Amino acid sequence: MDKNPKAGLDALLTPQNCVLILIDHQPFQFAALRSHDSQTIINNVVGLAKTAKVFGVPTLLTTVVEERGGYLLKQLQDVFPDQKPINRTFINTWEDGRVVDWVKQTGRKKVVIAALWTEICLAFPAIQAAGEGYEVYAVTDASGGTSLEAHEVAVQRMVQAGVTPITWMVFGAELQRDWARLETVPGIGQVGMEHQGNVGTNFLWEQQLLDTQPQSK
Repeated sequence: MDKNPKAGLDALLTPQNCVLILIDHQPFQFAALRSHDSQTIINNVVGLAKTAKVFGVPTLLTTVVEERGGYLLKQLQDVFPDQKPINRTFINTWEDGRVVDWVKQTGRKKVVIAALWTEICLAFPAIQAAGEGYEVYAVTDASGGTSLEAHEVAVQRMVQAGVTPITWMVFGAELQRDWARLETVPGIGQVGMEHQGNVGTNFLWEQQLLDTQPQSK
């Protein structure tokens, strides 16, 4: 029986087998965002970037004609302050050789992508990369479209092309996988407190309880 590449343990993301590409989280794209609240996408994509940094996942930032569409979202740039985003003219990021070369140099075949807008800047590279043999994961709640319909139809189109949709909190849980991996627990906990809403509030509450408990000698 042929193995289903989208099932089984090997289908899950690890810090060692994936890369993250964040595409066009710029003012011009946010101005036309209608599928989600802008603040939600900002929160989610920054949380996603911080998660990748905690686990050492290679992350690429890229913009399109930033001299007209605006520089990368400052909160996102601040996660990787030393990285200059690749500024493209290609609407389809995967047609820019610099991006593809960067992915190839990592040697990794699982590509996680979030972008504005879903129907164009996410769908185009995701579909092309999937067609070229990469396992592509689209982070749907760190991406958004010009309408709810545009976003949802784009996700359906990507799924038909073999792309796997995920959400940003799943990304972190999938990389952590085991709470016994203590080296990343503080980092992922901090991301949770800053970006995971009610979940983050619970983390903070538990931390405060630990901080106020008497220390055993």
